[in-house]
Amino acid sequence: MQQQLMSILSSLPDPAFILTRSGRYAAIFGGKDLRHYHDGSGLVGRSIFDVLKEDKAQWFAGEIEKALESGVLHIVEYELSGSDVNGAGDGPSHSIWFEGRVQALDFQVEGEAAVVWVASNITDKNEVQQELRQLSETDALTGLYNRRKLIETLDQRLAIFKREKSQTSVLVFDLDNFKRLNDEMGHQAGDAALVEIARLCRQHLRQSDVIARFGGDEFVIVMPDTHRCDALEISERLRVHVPIVLRENLRCDATISGGVSDFSGPDRLSSDILRRADEGLYLSKRAGRDRVSVL
Repeated sequence: MQQQLMSILSSLPDPAFILTRSGRYAAIFGGKDLRHYHDGSGLVGRSIFDVLKEDKAQWFAGEIEKALESGVLHIVEYELSGSDVNGAGDGPSHSIWFEGRVQALDFQVEGEAAVVWVASNITDKNEVQQELRQLSETDALTGLYNRRKLIETLDQRLAIFKREKSQTSVLVFDLDNFKRLNDEMGHQAGDAALVEIARLCRQHLRQSDVIARFGGDEFVIVMPDTHRCDALEISERLRVHVPIVLRENLRCDATISGGVSDFSGPDRLSSDILRRADEGLYLSKRAGRDRVSVL
């Protein structure tokens, strides 16, 4: 029966590690499929502090301690690659995301409290979740962030402003006479213009700026750690690169109008700064278009 039990443990689809409180690998079972896991048999008898990079080892030690202190199932997610593990055997060449299910044992192993740590490869699941998250945050046409992600970003920046007084500015802009562009050149040309605007934003704005399509031909740019006067200068740099070329030998003479604002003390909602920037946009429209106004 003992031989059969060991055979069952060896056949577990996911690797199970017996780890002592001090971080020693007392035993390893299962996880033999090298398409999904590295061969960990060479780790038995070694310490996580000898096997893993310092920051990883400290993290594992902390999670072992949490499981021992709580006495209940402890679940964590983490990323490891073969290069993170000194002495890892054959296995995948890429990084792997794991779900670790850690349970304290009710007996000591080699004179120490210990846990069983079952590591499940969730890389595929994690990639699907990331793709779904990206789809939920991204505008399908332009690849920019969508309204949902924009509001989330503004809420975060407002909280930082309230806490640290770190300023954030916002530019709201749209294409002048976009309806006429659609009517005269067709909706495909209109879509191409929006895609080109998105490309210009990525090219001429800073890496820290958050660019979103708010809806229709309206775009919003969130500029962290930026006063509205500096934001106006950045916005003008973008504006002068329009008109745009839709495709070879086809120039679109559409211009953009925008409004800039930054957070102020009375702001309670992220919509407050959007409202002021939107008012600046309409000031630009009334003043003849092809300009950016500050409020």
